Amino acid sequence: MSQVDLSRYNNSWFNEGAGALKRTAWFVTNALFFINPLNPFSGLKVRLLRLFGARIGKGVVIKPSVNIKYPWNLTIGNYTWIGEKVWIDNLDKVTIGSNCCLSQEAMLLIGNHDYKSETFDLMVAPIILEDGVWLGAKSMVTGGVTCHNQSILSVHSIASNDLDANFIYRGNPASKVKQRRIS
Repeated sequence: MSQVDLSRYNNSWFNEGAGALKRTAWFVTNALFFINPLNPFSGLKVRLLRLFGARIGKGVVIKPSVNIKYPWNLTIGNYTWIGEKVWIDNLDKVTIGSNCCLSQEAMLLIGNHDYKSETFDLMVAPIILEDGVWLGAKSMVTGGVTCHNQSILSVHSIASNDLDANFIYRGNPASKVKQRRIS
């Protein structure tokens, strides 16, 4: 079995969007006020996210134990709900529209690695959740995906391709189940 020469692994192209001091300050803030389940104060979390460069609309609710990688890559519209233990692994831009619901333990996973490359080079692409999107508990959206208006990703499902507007998706990979009808 041959060994991979990791000295060839080069992600120098990747820019974390902030200097070491800001990233360290966010790491501590995230641990104390977001990941920590003992902080139920959503308003404080919204103010801290804005302080670190996130663009957050009005009426946003952020429940306990939420993990956000880089707030400066995050935009959230109005009246969106982020449930317990949601993980936003936003190595690139994440845009969440208005009136969205990210249920418990949903994950937005931007980073992946190129399995075709011997050095597993990092690959990142933005995620967009348009208005009215609902991500079910323990669901996952991967980098480069747009969940269009009013789409739903069911519990434990994985979206690795775009979701059409006004449809419900389920499974791994997520497939279209039926049209969403809002009354």
